[in-house]
Amino acid sequence: MTDTTPGASPTPEPAGSTPAPSPAQGIGAHGADAQAVDPQEVDGPSVDQDTRADLQRLSTEIHKGVVGQDAAVTSLVVALLCRGHVLLEGVPGVAKTLLVRSLAAALDVRMRRVQFTPDMMPGDITGSLIYDNTTSDLVFREGPVFTNLLLADEINRTPPKTQSALLEAMEERQVTVDGASRPLPDPFLVIATQNPLEFDGTYTLPEAQLDRFLLKAVMPLPDREVEVGVLRRHADGFDTTDLAAMGLGPVVDVPSLHRAQQDVSQVVAEDPVVQYIVDVCRATRRSPSLSLGVSPRGAIALLRTSRAWAYLTGRDFITPDDVKMMAPATLSHRVRLTTESELEGTQVESVLAATLASVPVPR
Repeated sequence: MTDTTPGASPTPEPAGSTPAPSPAQGIGAHGADAQAVDPQEVDGPSVDQDTRADLQRLSTEIHKGVVGQDAAVTSLVVALLCRGHVLLEGVPGVAKTLLVRSLAAALDVRMRRVQFTPDMMPGDITGSLIYDNTTSDLVFREGPVFTNLLLADEINRTPPKTQSALLEAMEERQVTVDGASRPLPDPFLVIATQNPLEFDGTYTLPEAQLDRFLLKAVMPLPDREVEVGVLRRHADGFDTTDLAAMGLGPVVDVPSLHRAQQDVSQVVAEDPVVQYIVDVCRATRRSPSLSLGVSPRGAIALLRTSRAWAYLTGRDFITPDDVKMMAPATLSHRVRLTTESELEGTQVESVLAATLASVPVPR
């Protein structure tokens, strides 16, 4: 199977079994007017154009393992550029693991997968002190969090005490065990999954933890054309355990990723656009359909993802269209519907769309 990940909201239909190289076809929700432009025509901070081209090729490389799913792939690339984390929501069988493995192969970094269960303890994630018979002393044994890409599978199936073990790792990029802080590898990206249909034996993620995820990607089942492409690939002998056989290999090394992250932080955010981001987030706090609006941390996240999107589309400045493009994926998990809105069947995506439409766009 293969993944079907739009950003976090209504997205354009997948392009079929062949990936679209343009990141502008990835996370689509509102105003997909931001197109790639010639970097030579842009006035702004100097960026490494070769590095930017490598990051743009990263999506194409991942598609060697994953059919279609431009939005899902772009979500992960944006999170990498922002040093953020991603929450994937989808039913079993849409190849969330394959997507993450393809990303790890395209970056040539370490990946670990943890299947969260009700009996899991915090030390099972962060690591713990164990007795070493050879030295007669306690030594620290690293947990699976000491990796570059951590796939936290079905994170909502473990109790809050264990979920919270990831909070320090996600925010501070370190873990503290027995009073000693230990830094995590760089890059470090948590990709957590949860099943939106099964609620028996699950624990709702607290708002404090949801707010640590930079993006949320909702993953529906594929449409017919994409699913036919998946079966054709498997009929031709595609082996999900051997991505190298599909020609999938590293296209971005860690130093290049670090340069790209630095370039993204230098993407220009003019004051009118910054004010627009603030106005959008403040509008969610006034919405009668929401009991919880976007916090200042969410506004900062929207600024970061808008910068990354502008960088991927070949610009060194952000526009309101970038904000509109990234708002659904960045904000949908940071707001909460009122009880009345839930009973009426209101969707978060529609509330965010109405909020964006209500805020004047700077010219």
